[in-house]
Amino acid sequence: MFIFPKNLYTDVRIENVCLNQIAYRNGELLQSLNRNQKGAFIRIFDGHRWYYSSTTNMDRIQEEIDKLALMAKENEDILDNPIVKKFEVNKGEYLYFKDKDISNVKYEDKLQLLKSYFPIIENVEDIKMWRAIYIDRKIIKEFYSSKGAELKFDYQTCGIALRYGLNVDGKTFNGKYDKTSTSFDDLKGLEENIKEIIERDIEFVKHAKPIKPGKYTVVFSPTATGVFTHESFGHKSEADFMIGDETMMKEWAIGKKVGADNLSIVDTGDILGSGFVPFDDEGTKSRKTYLIKDGLLSGRLHSIITAESLNEDLTGNARAVNFEYEPIVRMTTTYIEPGEKTKEELISEIKEGILIVDVNHGSGMSTFTIAPSISYMIRDGKIAEPVNISVISGNVMETLYEIDGISKEMEIVTFTLGGCGKMDQFPLPVGMGGPYIRVNNVNVQ
Repeated sequence: MFIFPKNLYTDVRIENVCLNQIAYRNGELLQSLNRNQKGAFIRIFDGHRWYYSSTTNMDRIQEEIDKLALMAKENEDILDNPIVKKFEVNKGEYLYFKDKDISNVKYEDKLQLLKSYFPIIENVEDIKMWRAIYIDRKIIKEFYSSKGAELKFDYQTCGIALRYGLNVDGKTFNGKYDKTSTSFDDLKGLEENIKEIIERDIEFVKHAKPIKPGKYTVVFSPTATGVFTHESFGHKSEADFMIGDETMMKEWAIGKKVGADNLSIVDTGDILGSGFVPFDDEGTKSRKTYLIKDGLLSGRLHSIITAESLNEDLTGNARAVNFEYEPIVRMTTTYIEPGEKTKEELISEIKEGILIVDVNHGSGMSTFTIAPSISYMIRDGKIAEPVNISVISGNVMETLYEIDGISKEMEIVTFTLGGCGKMDQFPLPVGMGGPYIRVNNVNVQ
């Protein structure tokens, strides 16, 4: 397809993106976006330096290759370069959504689906302002390399997002509902779920009291577990943070005991949803990577460069937010594996604690912070009154040892809006989640 220059490593990543977004505020149309864009990212490696280019003109890809080759220095031993030797040579067509292509669904059907949920919000007196958003994204990627890689694969997501402001007896609250899937049909028939969430939020606002600050045993919902896992541990597992950092490498030594015996954390691109990535942006096939296995540090996330630098195996985690950027180490779907208890058992064994149902946001590396949106006290083994919590926090490595219960039930969470940010690449779609987990000695404010 392309004429690759001799004695250099070259790869080309082509992306064909179809994006649709419909947004309403208080019943008035704010946005109706349909965008089709195609672009390519080209790079050349001569064993010493990388040379990059991107273009939206598909007819100029060969020209861009030739330009980059003039800047590079020929290297007869390029195929023996340790970095180049790491590249996989995958071939084939992997169009998972060919028969359920979201871009084939009519615009009118997407619009009508979104509008069908308006009456639920409009009929709630306590909702003073609301937004309703439909969004879908279909991406077909191609990857070609001078080593012989020839790939074509796709992924897609679609979702409904509702955002609303409540005013209940003078108390305000920002509520939300999200449903994201890879299938348009999964977005239908959500009426009862939406009603339940709105009713829950209203009751929460009516009765929630401020929490007494202190250290508590906390049960995290799958959403809270996912945010904790992604923000506080997932980012620490991205190997580019460790290159040249001897302190972090010592802290992050493979085989080191880092958490409770029953704790296992995984990252994989094979789960359908926002983090589904069958191949990464260097043509590496997705695989299941244990970051922690039975409490022991078992792996980290890699690009070609970081895997070679640390002499470790590839994981399929080189990702770019779009064709204008180079791939860097990013998560796909990161989650804690399920345990043996039920949610009810986790709660029943707590004299006084907290259940976190939903969160606003989180952050972390060595120290994590999570801002809950919906939380309840646990008293004598039962869910009690709702409480307002500003933030929970703790040291990541200490907290991993404080996990003393993990439920059988688990859920992978994908968010309709936003995504993961790193460096200047935002928002990158990712998945997260896990079971209910019980954590002791959590700082609560």
